[in-house]
Amino acid sequence: MPTQLDYYEALGIERGASEADVKRAYRKLAMKHHPDRNPGDAAAEAKFKESAEAYEVLSDAEKRQRYDQYGHAGLKGTSGHDFSHMDAGDIFSMFEDIFSGGPFGGQRRRRGGQGPQRGYDLQTQAEITLEDVANGVDREIEFTRQDLCESCKGSGAAPGAKPVACVSCGGAGQVAQSGLGGMFRMVTTCPACAGAGKVIKDKCKTCAGDGRRPKKRVLSVKIPAGIHDGQAIRVGGEGEPGAMGGPHGDLHVVVRVEEHDLFTREDDHLILKMPISFTQAALGATLNVPVINGQHEITIKPGSQHGDLIRASGKGLANLRGGRSGDLVIVLLIEVPTKLTGKQEELLREFADTEDRDVMPHSQGFWDKIKSYIS
Repeated sequence: MPTQLDYYEALGIERGASEADVKRAYRKLAMKHHPDRNPGDAAAEAKFKESAEAYEVLSDAEKRQRYDQYGHAGLKGTSGHDFSHMDAGDIFSMFEDIFSGGPFGGQRRRRGGQGPQRGYDLQTQAEITLEDVANGVDREIEFTRQDLCESCKGSGAAPGAKPVACVSCGGAGQVAQSGLGGMFRMVTTCPACAGAGKVIKDKCKTCAGDGRRPKKRVLSVKIPAGIHDGQAIRVGGEGEPGAMGGPHGDLHVVVRVEEHDLFTREDDHLILKMPISFTQAALGATLNVPVINGQHEITIKPGSQHGDLIRASGKGLANLRGGRSGDLVIVLLIEVPTKLTGKQEELLREFADTEDRDVMPHSQGFWDKIKSYIS
């Protein structure tokens, strides 16, 4: 039995790839292996058909879900190319979305125009600490983007070579396609030249005619104080270059805040769960507690209870928009010793003999209810 095609391998993407990643991978493979660009090349034609089959499944949310769950068996009984749910505008734009790229572009073009187009946005992550959130930080970001090939300046042509008119569209950049079983004809971007009207015969050896090469970038990004986990910072012009000389897209740096050993965060407030002894709770105490940038003195009132809160105003995190800083909220956790010395046990038994339940805030009411319940 022949091995069934792995659709993710066919497009060269991971299983968690986004819809945009699927489209981008297919567009690149379709341009590379299109029969008009590889006349008489059976291997290229086979690759072209495999990528088209993979795209048909992975670009459809329902089919992709079935494929991910059951493999090829999950696709049995599903239809092939289905245009029934698409309106005319969707049909006309589909080929534009897929094929508007290649050595003369790499970004979706506006329908009916061949002008410069803005490049793709990129996304990366930066991990910071809670202390960085409190103070703000400059973080070095390293990422890789598809940049214009330095050898051919993005043209895809070898030095001295020039593009020639595309034979598929006669240099028009557009071709007529039959739609809905031949009921009408639609004009779409030529898949062989991506609408440029020209193709490259003598390709640049550095980028193999693609016009782009991966390039590592290192940037210093300023992360403001008060930022929250999951928020993003936009760095203008650091995305991929646009088509037809269009501007670069942007880079979006998603901030991830590491968990802290002591503090948890609620908005701009910090929560500190602090254990104290039962003697500190009963007698009261003055303690220095940690804050995000040093320490702060607090007073524990005599008779404090387990779970009581002490609030240190303004000792939390800075507000991202420049408003009032948050507070530090200390949660008191009263600990009972698990092992006593003989002297400590003697003193506690003496204390127990003199204990007055009437001054216990919860005990008196509880035992009154017990007496009522069992009487």
